Amino acid sequence: MSYKINKNKHLNAYWMPFTPNRAFKEKPRLYKSAKGLYYQTTDGRQVLDAISGLWCSNLGHCHPKITEAIQKQAAKLDYSTAFNFGHEDAFQLADILVDQFPKSLGHVFFTNSGSEAVDTALKIALAYHQVNGEKSRTRLIGRVKGYHGVGFGGVSVGGMSNNRKYFGNLLSDVDHLPFPYNENENAFTRGEPEENPMHYLNELEQIIKTHGAKTIAGVIVEPVIGSAGMFVPPKGYLKKLRQITKKHGILLIFDEVITAFGRLGTANAATYFDVIPDMCTIAKGLNNGAVPMGAVVVSKQIYDCFIDGTKEGVELFHGYTYSAHPLAVASGLASQKIYKEESIYDRVKNNVKYFEDGMHNLMDSPHITDIRNIGLAGGLTIACRDNKVGARAYDLFLKAYELGIGIRANGDTIVIAPILTSSKKELDPIFDILEQALKKIK
Repeated sequence: MSYKINKNKHLNAYWMPFTPNRAFKEKPRLYKSAKGLYYQTTDGRQVLDAISGLWCSNLGHCHPKITEAIQKQAAKLDYSTAFNFGHEDAFQLADILVDQFPKSLGHVFFTNSGSEAVDTALKIALAYHQVNGEKSRTRLIGRVKGYHGVGFGGVSVGGMSNNRKYFGNLLSDVDHLPFPYNENENAFTRGEPEENPMHYLNELEQIIKTHGAKTIAGVIVEPVIGSAGMFVPPKGYLKKLRQITKKHGILLIFDEVITAFGRLGTANAATYFDVIPDMCTIAKGLNNGAVPMGAVVVSKQIYDCFIDGTKEGVELFHGYTYSAHPLAVASGLASQKIYKEESIYDRVKNNVKYFEDGMHNLMDSPHITDIRNIGLAGGLTIACRDNKVGARAYDLFLKAYELGIGIRANGDTIVIAPILTSSKKELDPIFDILEQALKKIK
């Protein structure tokens, strides 16, 4: 063993994801329970969840109606294969989901995570063109700093270098659009920057000219850029992107894993931006993260192409052992009912301006070089220290945890995504503690 055996030997077996394991296991941050807006730690502290359990727990932790639904389902039907069998609740949940998306998106393919949803959407895009008679369309386009999960497809179209550099060539025939944000021009913008979106989309036109439109299967983007640090593309960007892709017969996929189900005060970003893609990937808030689950919401045109284009037998040779898992579906039905009955989307809209002001009131705090926000999602850029990317932001993450809030650090950015049920009063500690933490780090 090339490193010192950790003093917390009972933690050694678990190889943690996206975590500096040695540092964590020397000084672990362990949760033992959660309720509402708060986690409880093993050392007896309360930590306010300011990242909604990594964008998952939109409705708060251990919501009693979701817990009850899972418990009842576990005693009734614990597992059912989705291959040539089904259970009625899965069909009911699919109906509820498509009712919240633009009308042309009429079908749902269930997965178990956002990563699986992305890989599924990419496979559907490639297969669609094969079935549709355009077999030359095999090229996929993502975006610089895009995050689309950790499957080989999602990493290939994603544009975060650390997620790509160790894994060889990944998928071939993949291009990337420019990152649609200029901090020099747009720093401290509230909402969508007022910038010409074609500054960033001219590259798509060039890719189309270089390779030919008939070679391109699809473009995938996050409507709002999440994992890279919560960046908002300029006004009109998504509409222009839709116009270009539609003109050239290219499928457009919105990765809505973080934007669907209330984060923007609407059911999804397609509705918020009034742009209709061909597919949307969803997960996380779909069922409050209570049981692993994801899905792809697919246009009627794509679905009908497969059904009509396959004379008999299986239309799409793809799926997962745990697709539409009964416990995941039960938590999804309960969550969707709560969104509706508790008017969650309207509650978010009522808090957006307050959240925006709270974020931008941090402008004069030490180390801040940019602040961004949309809906109940915000990002901070922290000045790099001694050319060590992420060092100061990670210190801020640790200090914030010490002072009582959980936030998300990635490189030199911090992401804030409060639980959607938070009141204005319950948002205040996030800003107060961030201000304190910024003053305490070097």
